[in-house]
Amino acid sequence: MKAITVKNFGGSENLVWSDTAVPQIGSNQVLIKVKTTSVNFADIKARVGTKGKGKLPFIPGLEAAGIVEKVGPDVLNIHEGQRVLAFPHDGSYAEYVRADAQLTFPIPASMTFETAGSCGIVSFLSYLLLANSAKMIQGETVLIHSAAGGVGTTAIQTALALGAGMVIGTVGNEQKRQIAKDAGAHYVFNYEKEVFSHQVNELTNGKGADIVLDSVGGKLTDQSFDCLAKYGRLAAFGNSSGEYGNISAGKLHSSCRSVLGFSLGTTRKERPEVLQNMAPHVFQLLESGRLKINIGKKFRLEEAAAAHDWVESRKSTGKVLLMANA
Repeated sequence: MKAITVKNFGGSENLVWSDTAVPQIGSNQVLIKVKTTSVNFADIKARVGTKGKGKLPFIPGLEAAGIVEKVGPDVLNIHEGQRVLAFPHDGSYAEYVRADAQLTFPIPASMTFETAGSCGIVSFLSYLLLANSAKMIQGETVLIHSAAGGVGTTAIQTALALGAGMVIGTVGNEQKRQIAKDAGAHYVFNYEKEVFSHQVNELTNGKGADIVLDSVGGKLTDQSFDCLAKYGRLAAFGNSSGEYGNISAGKLHSSCRSVLGFSLGTTRKERPEVLQNMAPHVFQLLESGRLKINIGKKFRLEEAAAAHDWVESRKSTGKVLLMANA
């Protein structure tokens, strides 16, 4: 089979379209013929070598959608020919992938492979952040950083579907403001030009946001605490700025505010049953149209290097999809 392989850490030129063996599955795994996969920022960090620097060579990618070709003898809930999305065992930029049965999810008949191949990370992450970690209550105000990206646009819709009273987004440039508005955000601020904490406090009559979803870190985390309500929850799930915020414990106890750490990767590894229990709720949102995945750009699988360049340019919006020829 063909796959994108990283043989050296560094730039996108290290994403090589090459021949490799079809994966061999274990007793509790499935083999999937890939139709679509997508680019996540974690793929770029893995390629550069700044995220869990593993052994070379490796196939990047976290999610894929396709058709089940083969199932292991101990797999009971998945069958050959089934349409699925999965979090593969050894990367997703390939014509075939293997995945644990617990991390493979049959998709509804109405769901396209384009949606399935781009929804896994962003929709599962958004739902878990809001419903499980932050335990959002109907009517609460939610502030979402990097609101025009794949997670951001999905989190906006998810918050609204779960009953948020107000959703506020932040973006890093003016071109992205409308993307977040189109996703449903009531207000969107440019954190490079505006002091968003002042705006959030004004909109909430001084109360602040009940929930902040922070994948950026650094100064945005620090400023978020200037507009986080009492009993508010800041969910930290990334640091695309390259830095983490420094939060003093003194900002927490008297205000009853919380900082919540979350990693979908850790949850996939340690508690996959959480994803199985949550998947039907996400699929229901997608089927009903209350959640739509914004696919910003499509590339062929062999064009993964160009796709990475596009995401790294910071010009991308929504999800970047890779289409397999298989």
